[in-house]
Amino acid sequence: MFKWIKKVHLFKPSGQFDWMQTHAQVPFTLILGNVLRIYFSTREKADKSGQFKSYSGFIDVDKNNFSNILRISKSPILELGKPGEFDEYGIMAGSIIRKHEKFLLYYCGWTRCKSVPYNWAIGIAESLDGTNFKKLGLGPLLGPTLNEPYLQACPIVYKDLNEKWHMFYLSGVKWFDHKNKKESQYLLMHAESLDGYVWERDGVPIIETLVENECQTSSSIIFKNGCYHMFFSYRYGLDFRNKLSNGYRIGYAKSYDLKNWDRNDNLAGINLSDEGWDSEMIAYPHIFTLDNRTYMIYCGNYFGKSGFGYAILDQE
Repeated sequence: MFKWIKKVHLFKPSGQFDWMQTHAQVPFTLILGNVLRIYFSTREKADKSGQFKSYSGFIDVDKNNFSNILRISKSPILELGKPGEFDEYGIMAGSIIRKHEKFLLYYCGWTRCKSVPYNWAIGIAESLDGTNFKKLGLGPLLGPTLNEPYLQACPIVYKDLNEKWHMFYLSGVKWFDHKNKKESQYLLMHAESLDGYVWERDGVPIIETLVENECQTSSSIIFKNGCYHMFFSYRYGLDFRNKLSNGYRIGYAKSYDLKNWDRNDNLAGINLSDEGWDSEMIAYPHIFTLDNRTYMIYCGNYFGKSGFGYAILDQE
């Protein structure tokens, strides 16, 4: 069983910029010299109809003292799409992978719809400095297919020990009518690539579901003791936006081949706090190793509205 020792609440947007008013979701890290860069998705203020646009930015912290914030990005790392494009209303960074001299960004693009409230697809962009990204095209890298008709998002890209590329992402499987609102169900799926640009996928969910109309997202993987360990977010499909027990929690599964996964959430080793910023919800885990220690950055209440903090893996 894993055991995570919670440390501190690191960051919560508080109106630093017009585009960074609230929420810090789906954190992902890069180590840049003595700096730990934490990318995240944030939101502007909602308009009169409750709609908002989502952007991606970052904070730089001292890698020897995460509480020492050295820099907050003054502008988004990537511009929103133009009218009619798949990322017109939101860009949510998923993961950034170095390839030779470039940084490849895999992200979720948001657009608005009429019969359902939104649609998502996965985009790709590149950068030479990890700060300013440029899209490789106006369309998505992964979108709907015959077997995956709705909602591709939250791409977490991982290179295995043989340098093969793997993407773990959510894909929609159903829409519900519930309390005069459309709700979606989405599950984790897997794609493979040899170069990070061309991906093969089969549209088959990889993690068994345990709760009613379960939704899954934001996997993070480490290799330890001869197998792969995945930590991911899951929640009930309905009535999940309040203080009830249906909100996001962190689940766990293990695999020896990155394709077949054995789920056992009792081994995740992290849960809600008794009070405070992560007492109602924990979500979007991101795991990384620095100086032989393993860390988890994760979001708290109300889908990251309370920001993110971190925990350290107990190595006893």
